[in-house]
Amino acid sequence: MHERGKSDRPVVPRKSANKDAAIQRSCVGGVDGGKGPGQGQFGPAKQNPGTVPDTELQHALDRIRAAARSDKKMRFTTLWHHVYDVDRLRRSFGRLKPKAAAGIDGETWATYSNDLENHLDDLSGRLQRGAYRAKPVKRVYIPKADGRKRPIGIPTLEDKLVQSAAVEVLSAVYESDFKGFSYGFRPGRGAHNALDALSVGLTHKKVNWVLDADIRGFFDAIDHEWLIKFIEHRIADRRVLRHVKKWLNAGVLEDGKRYRPERGTPQGGSISPLLANIYLHYVFDLWADQWRRREAQGDVIIVRYADDFVVGFEHRHEAERFVADLKDRFAKFGLQLHPDKTRLIEFGRDARRNRRERGEGKPETFNFLGFTHICGVTRRGGFIVRRQTDANRRRAKLRELKEQLRCRMHDSIGDVGSWLGRVVQGHFAYYAVPLNSKALAQFRFALVGLWHKTLNRRSQRAYVPVDRMKRIADQWLPKPRILHPYPNERLKLVTTRGRSPVR
Repeated sequence: MHERGKSDRPVVPRKSANKDAAIQRSCVGGVDGGKGPGQGQFGPAKQNPGTVPDTELQHALDRIRAAARSDKKMRFTTLWHHVYDVDRLRRSFGRLKPKAAAGIDGETWATYSNDLENHLDDLSGRLQRGAYRAKPVKRVYIPKADGRKRPIGIPTLEDKLVQSAAVEVLSAVYESDFKGFSYGFRPGRGAHNALDALSVGLTHKKVNWVLDADIRGFFDAIDHEWLIKFIEHRIADRRVLRHVKKWLNAGVLEDGKRYRPERGTPQGGSISPLLANIYLHYVFDLWADQWRRREAQGDVIIVRYADDFVVGFEHRHEAERFVADLKDRFAKFGLQLHPDKTRLIEFGRDARRNRRERGEGKPETFNFLGFTHICGVTRRGGFIVRRQTDANRRRAKLRELKEQLRCRMHDSIGDVGSWLGRVVQGHFAYYAVPLNSKALAQFRFALVGLWHKTLNRRSQRAYVPVDRMKRIADQWLPKPRILHPYPNERLKLVTTRGRSPVR
């Protein structure tokens, strides 16, 4: 299954730590044991008679994880047979979205499931023989909050299926390598884990300056040659490497023309997030962690979610040196910081006082994962990080809902109310963090106003009095309430530089 490094000692699987005792560690390097949006990503699929029990598939991954943890220099030579295993492919098929858009071949979840077992057997055989061919992804564009459009790729169903199985196997190797401050697209982690880690780090560490950074066109700038070199640090299975190259080189189909970009991974593919994390693990994470250990004299905190990351510093001169060194580091691997989305601002427990003494205004704010982060003050005068819904995102969502309400203008109040209730519930599920009640109420109030205008436009006699509109809204739309705990309650422990714990 693997090659050994310098040591020839046998690999003994380690006992998994108790999840309740494995306290989450955050922005300075640790393991998040909490549940997040990614939890259940590799959950069990339905079993058909005669299939291998799900526990056996999981035990195979457990053995890979144990081997990866025991020897950080180990290169795995035989992993592909785990990918083309029919039972693992079946599990991967169970994770696909039945209503997802079809790729260039037009194959849908419903048509593929009609003769699923024969399809899976045929796919497994092609993967085993090397006869599997990756197809180009279909490019579509989705609107962004700033009015621009984001290109995404829609792979074919079989490409999604195989990539999902490959991600499951490869994640068993890389999850033991990834740094604790990396949160995006990882099982058991999600945006709120990253947000909590950042909040706790800003509150408990001596942070006075914050680098809010974004990588320009990251998913389109990934260098294929460097990516393969990074993967080869851990993966020596030629079949795995060959299929990764197939997905990278499959190209994009747009307006009937096929393009084969030499850089980038198509957003929308199941394996793209993992490849992105591998790339940034070697380009940024390892380098940044080493930089703060060797170069920094003061506290440094790091939180990264995909290509969006925040770094906090105690000293300004160290922050400026970090930015300069980071630009040189990125240039070597074909990346660059986005000039309009990368800022170094004064932010932290002393920012308000320092700016007041200099005769300046309130501390600047920064946006991260849909929230505006603000230097706040508790009732007792202490420092706290306030998180409010990003106003641009809220306005963009309301514009989208306004258009949808127009399309549903003549639907019954019950149908529209049931739909809007789910919309509001989903909005609150993400944004209902402590100290964000006002923004939640503003969103609901604005949405009720849009709904009221829509009802009044259904006909000349369709005027709905304000008091009746209030009763309709109270019947169908949940009222604002905080659903998430305070960050220090969910994130019990922060580790500084991998050494001293701060409770």
